[in-house]
Amino acid sequence: MLSNTERLSIHWRWLALAALSLVAAWFCIWVPDALAHGVSDKDKTFIQGMSGVHIIPYMYLGAKHMVTGYDHLLFLFGVIFFLYRLSDVTQYVTLFAVGHSVTLLAGVLLNIQASPYIIDAIIGLSVVYKGLDNLGGLKRVLGFQPDPKAAVLVFGLFHGFGLATKIQDLSFSRDGLLTNLISFNVGVEIGQFIALSAILILMTLWRQTAWFNRAAVWANGLLMCAGFILIGYQLSGLVTG
Repeated sequence: MLSNTERLSIHWRWLALAALSLVAAWFCIWVPDALAHGVSDKDKTFIQGMSGVHIIPYMYLGAKHMVTGYDHLLFLFGVIFFLYRLSDVTQYVTLFAVGHSVTLLAGVLLNIQASPYIIDAIIGLSVVYKGLDNLGGLKRVLGFQPDPKAAVLVFGLFHGFGLATKIQDLSFSRDGLLTNLISFNVGVEIGQFIALSAILILMTLWRQTAWFNRAAVWANGLLMCAGFILIGYQLSGLVTG
């Protein structure tokens, strides 16, 4: 028999889980798509009104994109969730950065076209994948355990291509395009460093608590929920758009 204190503790845990689930659903559905990996109206006007090389402004836009891009941050949160050594974090984040950079640059410069809804749905799938991976469910679902580093690299390619599809929709000057894109990508990496530093500090503090191991299951369950919401949101846009 559970004591009244234990019952109350379980009750509040379930309430907290329900509240976090509602927050995740609201955030993914109602927060503007521009905060995922799109481009805000203000930034669109800025980009479309410029011509020539503008290194610092594009670096700023790249950093802003990463710091406010919740789909990227959710995936990276899942990637580093159980990485305790800085060398491991560096390896995985570097693989993501390489994949992201390749498709961002190639997608825009070579004008590689794809449905942004499908690419964004795959990005949502990457979030589900990492949550399931952290819960140890991939082998049960797939029958084998994929190489985690290869998975991060592959999903990084889709994350970069997701932004490339948004940039392709803009009417911008081709003058100085390569330099501006490289500047933007450097800004993305700066923003990624800032965001990951904050996440790692919070994760380190969280791991020192007695309830981290139990909360880890909830956190990755919520991560999967957020990913499914992102997938549903994009697929509904594909059907209705």
